[in-house]
Amino acid sequence: MSSTTVETSAAAGGGRPPKASRRVRRRGENSLAGSLASHGVLIVASLIALFPIAWLVYLSLGPDKDDYLHPGGIRGKMTFANYSFVVEHTEFLNWLKSSLIVTLGTTAIGVLIAATTGYAVSRMRFPGYKKFMWVLLVTQMFPVAVLMVPMYQILSDLQLIDNYLGLILVYCTTVIPYSAWLLKGYFDTIPFEIDEAGRVDGLTPFGTFFRLILPLAKPGLAVAAFYNFLTAFSEVAFASTFMLSDDKYTLAVGLQSFVSEHDAQRNLMAATAVLIAIPAAVFFYLVQKNLVTGLTAGGTKG
Repeated sequence: MSSTTVETSAAAGGGRPPKASRRVRRRGENSLAGSLASHGVLIVASLIALFPIAWLVYLSLGPDKDDYLHPGGIRGKMTFANYSFVVEHTEFLNWLKSSLIVTLGTTAIGVLIAATTGYAVSRMRFPGYKKFMWVLLVTQMFPVAVLMVPMYQILSDLQLIDNYLGLILVYCTTVIPYSAWLLKGYFDTIPFEIDEAGRVDGLTPFGTFFRLILPLAKPGLAVAAFYNFLTAFSEVAFASTFMLSDDKYTLAVGLQSFVSEHDAQRNLMAATAVLIAIPAAVFFYLVQKNLVTGLTAGGTKG
C-alpha cells in the first residue's frame, strides 16, 4: 500500500515544482502604463497652469516698460526695482488697504447672512421656502450693466457713493445668493438629530445653530468664504464706478492705472499683479484644509 501511495503522489505532482501564482490586480488599481499616463497628464496640466504665473513674474523683473516686446533680453538685466517703485511711489498700500476692508467685510457679512439663510431653508418649512431659494437664483441672472444704474441711484440716495460700506453691500448682493445655495446643500448633509439633541439640552434655535451646526459646517463655510473673498477681491466694474477717490481704489481698479491711452507701463503692471496675488494665496492657504471637503460634501443631497 505504501508503494501505491508514493506512485500516486508522484503522478499527481508530475515531478515538477509548482508554478508561481500571477499577481492579481485589485479593483481600482491602475496598471503601470495607466499610472504613468495619468501622472504625465497631471504634470502637463500643472505646467500649463503655472506657465502664465511664471511668465508674469519673469516680465515683472524687466526694468523697462517695453521689455515685454523683447523678453529674451530680460535675463541679463533682472531687477526688483519695479516692486520697490510700486510700493514706494504709487498708491499701492492705499489700494491694498481698501481691498482688504472691502474684501474682508464682504466675506464676513456674506458668509454670516448666507449661513443663516441656508440653515433656515434647510431646517425650517415655512410658506414659500422653495420659491425663496429660486428667487435668490434668479437674482444672479441679471448682467452687471443692467444693475449698475439702479444700484448707483440707490447708493447715491443713501450717500454711500465713494464709501466702503456701499461697495460691501453691493458685493453682498452678488455673493450671498450663490453662497446660500451652497451652504443649504451642505446643511442638508448634517443629520437633523443634532438639532433635536440641542433642543433636548435646552438650546435655542440660535444656540443650536452657532454652537452645534456651524462647527460641523466648517468645510462648507470655508468654500463660501473663499468664493466671497475672490469675488470681492477681483471685481472691477462696481469698484471703478462706485469708488471715485484714487486712494480708495481697490487693487483690481488700481492695476488699470498703469495702462492708459498714451502710455503702458507693463513692467510696473506685472510687478503689481504679482503683489496682488499674495493676499489671495495667503487666504487660500488658510482655508485650504477644509476647501476640498467642502467642495464635494454639499453635492451629496439636493
